[in-house]
Amino acid sequence: MNSFCALMGVTRPLQQAAMSRVVTPSLVAAVSNTGALGMMAVGRSPAEQVLQQFEAIRAQTNRPFGAGFIVRFLDRDVLDALAERVSILEFFYDWPDPSLVLPGTITGWQVGSVEEAKAAVDAGCCFVVAQGVEAGGHVRGTTSFNSLVSGVRAAVDVPVVAAGGIGTAADVRVAFALGADAVRVGTRFLGAAEVDIHPTYRQSLFDATADDAHYTTVFEVGWPDAPQRALASSIAAATADGPEPVGYLGNTPLPRRGTTPPNSNTTGQIEAMALYAGRSVANVRRVEPAASIINELLEGVS
Repeated sequence: MNSFCALMGVTRPLQQAAMSRVVTPSLVAAVSNTGALGMMAVGRSPAEQVLQQFEAIRAQTNRPFGAGFIVRFLDRDVLDALAERVSILEFFYDWPDPSLVLPGTITGWQVGSVEEAKAAVDAGCCFVVAQGVEAGGHVRGTTSFNSLVSGVRAAVDVPVVAAGGIGTAADVRVAFALGADAVRVGTRFLGAAEVDIHPTYRQSLFDATADDAHYTTVFEVGWPDAPQRALASSIAAATADGPEPVGYLGNTPLPRRGTTPPNSNTTGQIEAMALYAGRSVANVRRVEPAASIINELLEGVS
């Protein structure tokens, strides 16, 4: 058993990315039930809603799973409440903070540079996620996957999870050859049957190539100074003339160029919303169970 699996109490060296608004408790449970590590995004939801989501996960699995936090939007009361229920916590998008590494938890940090990885370990984190610039959604650094993973591996002595553009079993093998202990996968799971994603968004993913996933700062309303990778078609539509708000999530208006990706509860100009995707989008071609995606990616991995 490798160091990531031993640390997390899982049997397969894969972590599902905690993608806000589209990851569901059912997806997290499905991933964990395969022996991999499911992750639920906390986002900016109120505490009651967050705790209900984690209760729903626990009702569907008895395997380990974790919670992902964006530090810029962290509610300390929510963190403290979840830390009593979930032992695996991960943070993203701020410099590592020792005060967030809580006793009795397995805490990790998603990083975009070797320096940030070192700071995470110095802060007390027991794993790091090295996110290459090829990743979808919000991107922390500007370093390519190969350079970052190998650099982080050489710099820290905790389990390293490789992230950014992983869409095939060959990509997984490259990550392990670079010294990673596990892989983190996001975009491929946008094709999972258990994801809550708007049909227009899903079809756009099916139609896209790797070169359609562009690094951008267009979707910045509500989260400025945080580059993303999204589909070129959505970037073009978002910057063209159009309605304001661009649509609604339930009854909540969504501003044009906002950060919220469209799920099944979204209405409006879907094609102009944040259609996040990493360069592995070329491998998202059909709806399939999360377990099938994991089996494909980890084929031949012991």
